[in-house]
Amino acid sequence: MYWQKEQECLPRPELARLQLERLRATLKRVATTVPFYRNIFHQRHLDPEKITSLDDLRAYPFTLKQDLRDNYPYGLFAVPLRDVVRVHSSSGTTGAATVVGYSRGDIVTWSDLVARVLCGAGVTADDVIQIAFGYGLFTGGFGLHYGAERLGASVIPISAGNTRRQIQIMQDFKTTALVCTPSYALKMADVMMDMGINPNGLSLRYGLFGAEPWSEGMRREINERLGICATDNYGLSEVMGPGVAGECVECQGLHINEDHFYVEVLDPDTLEPVPPGEVGELVLTTLTKEAFPVIRYRTRDLTRLIPEPCPCGRTLIRMSRVLGRSDDMLIIKGVNVFPTQIEAVLFAIEGTEPHYRLVVDRENNEDRLTVMVEVVESMFFDEMKKQRAMMETIKKRLASELGIGVEVKLVEERSLERFEGKGKRVIDNRQL
Repeated sequence: MYWQKEQECLPRPELARLQLERLRATLKRVATTVPFYRNIFHQRHLDPEKITSLDDLRAYPFTLKQDLRDNYPYGLFAVPLRDVVRVHSSSGTTGAATVVGYSRGDIVTWSDLVARVLCGAGVTADDVIQIAFGYGLFTGGFGLHYGAERLGASVIPISAGNTRRQIQIMQDFKTTALVCTPSYALKMADVMMDMGINPNGLSLRYGLFGAEPWSEGMRREINERLGICATDNYGLSEVMGPGVAGECVECQGLHINEDHFYVEVLDPDTLEPVPPGEVGELVLTTLTKEAFPVIRYRTRDLTRLIPEPCPCGRTLIRMSRVLGRSDDMLIIKGVNVFPTQIEAVLFAIEGTEPHYRLVVDRENNEDRLTVMVEVVESMFFDEMKKQRAMMETIKKRLASELGIGVEVKLVEERSLERFEGKGKRVIDNRQL
């Protein structure tokens, strides 16, 4: 076990006092060591010495991803480069790369927090953890690796790709816990079927999945097809990487490691706090990062906080799994649409497969959303009447869930592209 009970079960008033102490120290440090923050604090007449409550943080400016890009590569580091023992970076696929650094102390903290997440998901030092995330500059692979070692588990650093070899290693090395994206877990299940391998014959018991949004329906599908307990975990490179939050075995929301991150959930339009339990954009402030602290970082991830006590005994507040992104969501005919909403509907319909694609077009100045969904092979041998009935069922349920009509196209099993990393489920052909 690696349950840091003293920290994870702090009474809420004690946690708030710890957060305030760490927040004041962080604000004072970035005002001294990071020119970006020093200048903007000076422009806005903000004095960290005058912070007397956590609510005072609302007067401070947000940090945006563009700010990280503008200060590429080392402009936001709060320590000299000689004190940075690790550098990670985003892929830069949607713009200039963002670079983050870790001090020796940051690596220790990072390992501790990921170990917390693993422990909460049921993993122990007796487990064999297969990490099928990419390593390199992506934080996921190394983050889970170091956390697993801190837990005391055996680690198989196989990295991403080569699915058949992944499965062979899983058999030979008696893997008990799998770390990857949920999309890739489903791809593994498909390949196991092709190889004639029964997942029940494996030693696999746990799956820790992240790096992309996924639904409860997808969780059920993974659990059933791989015979595991699948849990969600959350992190982002700009804040730390994995270890920001993770589900315990209760699977009723992700516990945020609040002793290291101060969390706000804001309306993405007004940037005001949303009422408790309502969906908004997650904004995070690091409280203990040494090399790369960030103040009020707008994650663009949409979630809600769950203030009710968790049966596991942890007092750290929980967040729901990420619904989507405030900047990546689809707006169809003026309606906000998230792929996870569609996924949840599809998983509830018998005969559909756990793979789909959303195609958005604009014709005659009107948006059209087409949902391409894989269906079981037998469907294409049935009467056209049954195919039409399934299409109508999907259309009606999606219209009820989304509030708009969509087109549905049934496609054969395995006809949609599979992904080893994050699944690309949306093709937006509109010239917006």
